[in-house]
Amino acid sequence: MRISFLIHNAYGIGGTITTTFNLAGALADRHDVEIVSVLRHRERPNFALDPRVTLRPLVDLRHEKEHPLHLRPARVFPSAEYRHHQYSELTDERIAESLAVTDADVVIGTRPGLNVHLALQAPPGVVRVGQEHLTLDNHHPRLRNALRRAYRGLDVLTTVTEADATAYRRKMRLPGVRVAALPNSVPDPVLPPSDGTAKIVIAAGRLVPVKRYDLLVEAFARVAAEHPDWRLRIYGKGEEHDRLRQLIERLGLDGNVFLMGAAAPMEAEWVKGSIGAAASNFEPFGMTIVEAMRCGLPVVSTDCPHGPREIIADGADGRLVPVGDRDALAAALLDLVRDGELRRRMGRTAMQNARRFAPGPVVPLAEELFEEAITARKNGRPVAPERGSVQRVLVSQGCAARDAAHAAAGSALRAVRKGRS
Repeated sequence: MRISFLIHNAYGIGGTITTTFNLAGALADRHDVEIVSVLRHRERPNFALDPRVTLRPLVDLRHEKEHPLHLRPARVFPSAEYRHHQYSELTDERIAESLAVTDADVVIGTRPGLNVHLALQAPPGVVRVGQEHLTLDNHHPRLRNALRRAYRGLDVLTTVTEADATAYRRKMRLPGVRVAALPNSVPDPVLPPSDGTAKIVIAAGRLVPVKRYDLLVEAFARVAAEHPDWRLRIYGKGEEHDRLRQLIERLGLDGNVFLMGAAAPMEAEWVKGSIGAAASNFEPFGMTIVEAMRCGLPVVSTDCPHGPREIIADGADGRLVPVGDRDALAAALLDLVRDGELRRRMGRTAMQNARRFAPGPVVPLAEELFEEAITARKNGRPVAPERGSVQRVLVSQGCAARDAAHAAAGSALRAVRKGRS
């Protein structure tokens, strides 16, 4: 198969970039794979990309930031989408042109706005796979309404958790679209795992409010008070950096809590620790949780929607605590800090249980979805529903109906463009 990923900005930092690079690299073992990055703002990506995967940008902000069309708001990319302010008539045009000439068998969108482009603009012979890396309930109601209409033009919609897949099947009414959970994958570690003896707790991710690093720092204050030789290292960068620095100083934790900046790859840092931590209010999946577990760390995490509870087996390979509960978070961390044997046993279990997120098990699931969709589209029928699911597929509204809707949407789009010219 020839597989093409459509991503917002492959040159930035974030979980979607990491998992796209991971999946693309794993698929490159048997397929021809490219990543099309709508935006580019620097010379090279932050993350290492498998050399077998082609990376191609559409709009280079280093040279085209002031392009006349880039100064006009996007018309196709939905206005309710979080990233709309970064899109423009120029991105509309470049994405449409790229899709029109693609020779891919499968094109995979990696965020809602790009899935809309894919559903409306991909050629009829191309299988359209939309990925959701957030959750349905996290989307603004206006965006959900836009997606309910546009997503009927997809062949497959994947979510990173079964809970979110269930929500899409129940609430979105997407006849003829296969909705399936496809978890993110993490490459097999290349370094020896943690031995659980280092007195270090590690957290990683963007320094943004939803990640609640402030709660983690406050909880760790109790750990440091009882065990002053333990350290908390927080990896990442973002808008919360200065506020977190001030909190650390105010609590007198300068010698115990460290803001380490961004690190890529993180594997070399995870194996230096003994416990992973996540305090988010909301976590669509939890890539850093899986990364830590694959390196032999038990993870203490808030039981936030949706990812952690589908990754961590509470009490076996980590701990789940109520969202926003500083005392429960501190108590769970202290349980592992105090008991070295428990910590190491849970770390070994974490490493074993997290193997289900290795490319080996995940990639065949993706390949099966793509192959079924290719066959279904060739035969003019919808993709079969997920086995054992309650998803209802209206067979009479298969590829032909979706392509008719796609053609109608294309006509409307051309009318809009004609009206502005």
